[in-house]
Amino acid sequence: MSEAPEVNPTPAKTPEAHPLDAVTGGAFSAETSGDRAARLRDWLATSPAHDVLQEVFKEMNARDKGAARVVRERLDELRRAKDQDAIAVEWVAKAQALLAQPALNLADAAAWQRDAAKAGAPLSREPLAGFKAQLAERIKAAEDLQHRVQVQKEAAVLLSQRIEVLSTKSWKDAAAVQEALSADVARWQEQAQALTEDAAWPSLDARLAQQLTSSRDQLRVVWDAFVSALAVTQAAADNAEAALPPVPVWADEIRVGRGLPAELAADAPAAKPAKSDAPVKAAAVVLQAAQVLQPLVGTEEDKTAAIAGLRAALRQHGRALDAEVIQQMDALLVQAGDARGWKPQAVDAEREALIAKAKGLVDRPEGQTLGGRKVQETLRQLREQWKLLDQGAVPNHGLWKQFDEACNTAYKLVEGWLDKLRTESAQHKASRTTLIEELRAWGQSVKDSKDWKGMARSLRQFSERWREGGHVGEKLYAELQQQWRQAINEAEAPLQQAQKDSLQRRQAMIEEAQALGAAPALQIAAIKALQQRWQAEAQEVPVDRRQEQKLWDAFRKPLDEAFSRKPAERGERGSRAVNLESLSAHDRAVLEASQQLEAANAEGDAQKIRAALTALEEALRAAPAAEAAQPAAAAWQR
Repeated sequence: MSEAPEVNPTPAKTPEAHPLDAVTGGAFSAETSGDRAARLRDWLATSPAHDVLQEVFKEMNARDKGAARVVRERLDELRRAKDQDAIAVEWVAKAQALLAQPALNLADAAAWQRDAAKAGAPLSREPLAGFKAQLAERIKAAEDLQHRVQVQKEAAVLLSQRIEVLSTKSWKDAAAVQEALSADVARWQEQAQALTEDAAWPSLDARLAQQLTSSRDQLRVVWDAFVSALAVTQAAADNAEAALPPVPVWADEIRVGRGLPAELAADAPAAKPAKSDAPVKAAAVVLQAAQVLQPLVGTEEDKTAAIAGLRAALRQHGRALDAEVIQQMDALLVQAGDARGWKPQAVDAEREALIAKAKGLVDRPEGQTLGGRKVQETLRQLREQWKLLDQGAVPNHGLWKQFDEACNTAYKLVEGWLDKLRTESAQHKASRTTLIEELRAWGQSVKDSKDWKGMARSLRQFSERWREGGHVGEKLYAELQQQWRQAINEAEAPLQQAQKDSLQRRQAMIEEAQALGAAPALQIAAIKALQQRWQAEAQEVPVDRRQEQKLWDAFRKPLDEAFSRKPAERGERGSRAVNLESLSAHDRAVLEASQQLEAANAEGDAQKIRAALTALEEALRAAPAAEAAQPAAAAWQR
């Protein structure tokens, strides 16, 4: 018996409109999920209230979780903004506390931005952006002041060295440059005073401030000693009865000017002290400076000037002192708070160790040669250490000559490394520039091409060649990187546009699949045509693998659900039948073909799906023949 079509005697009722449908612009009455999401986006552009957002999300989430995701993202965004506002209040208070301090702690100020970013504070928005700029300005001012202080300290050392060098030349040369030196010393004092009056001075490191003060006091002591010695020398040159100056070179020059032979002047006890008297005279000068420092030991008074004066006397007369006096001066300096003390023998031992390290940069076992950069950094550190030793003790010119020769020999390794680095950098620059030009030419040649897969493959190859282009300097790399970005964007613009159009077409096919899946009757031919269009689109335009997988899952989901519903519906309709044996041959064939299609669809294999669809269509086309055979069989039986 043929089954009569089911007739619904009652007409379908028009569903009632949702109360929030008017508020959301018809989002609840939209037919597809894509339309609901689009209308919700338009509604969110009007900035609705938070309580309305929550109510709409609750209702929409029960109906369509995909469309409700749009509202949930807005709620999450509002919650993050609220949390960031709360965090911003905390970090604004910390920034205000830092800025309110007269002496800014650079470490805390630098850590403020890092810690605020870790905490999730919105540093790009006001008021944090303003506080960030203020702290950066204060840090920059303090760092600039530190640099200027260090430069000023080095300038004081150079001035002191200029003054000391004059003691080895004619006193007339010293008198000739006295006025220029006086102007330089006065200018240095003015610049040092200006540094102490800088607004960022309270934020300066206490160690640097103390070093600047020590440099100022030491320069003043050296300059006063120079002026005093030069005045004594001029008086001795004008008056033959006047005392000789304390500078040996100038004193010998005055003796020669008085008509005494140099040999006689060296032997005359009145003109020059005997060699055995040199330690006594030197000790007298040093002890005189020590008497100024001794009363200050153990007190809270400023000892910087007294320490600088004693160290200046030791630098000038330290080589003539015996071991006992040197030990006493070392103990006095340590008691006064100068941790360096005065250990000339230990300093020379440290200098010899630096010389050995400099020579060891070249004389290394085979296979343990240091790289050029390592040698360069080591030489810089060795020279800085030597400079610190010269500031704390009497210079040793003999050891300095050995050290300088060893450093110059080791620097030849650095020069070779720099030459090699410049050559390689030039080669890498040329290869990268050629690659950019090649990319631009390729982009012009394929701008009208439709071989999207070939374009994507070529672009990946260009990117790999750029990554393997070799090392260049940071500044040069930034310049080349900008040119590369511009060239690669121009070259891949057609592919990006094709991918954008392909994504739109695939999204439209997903909506078609959703519509076919929601249809009451399963349209096999339409589904097959839609799947063939999807496969053709995927073969023609490549997209990111993860994104393509997500789109494919969204495309096949409604179709899978539609095919999974058919066996259940067929089972309901066939609930009147006892088993498969009671079905006709045609129905069994159609049922078996649909089950094979369901299994192929679950596997996700396009070839099996197409074969199963073909088998199902053949089973359906066999229906007229089966129906024509039934009357003939009935007549034969009669």
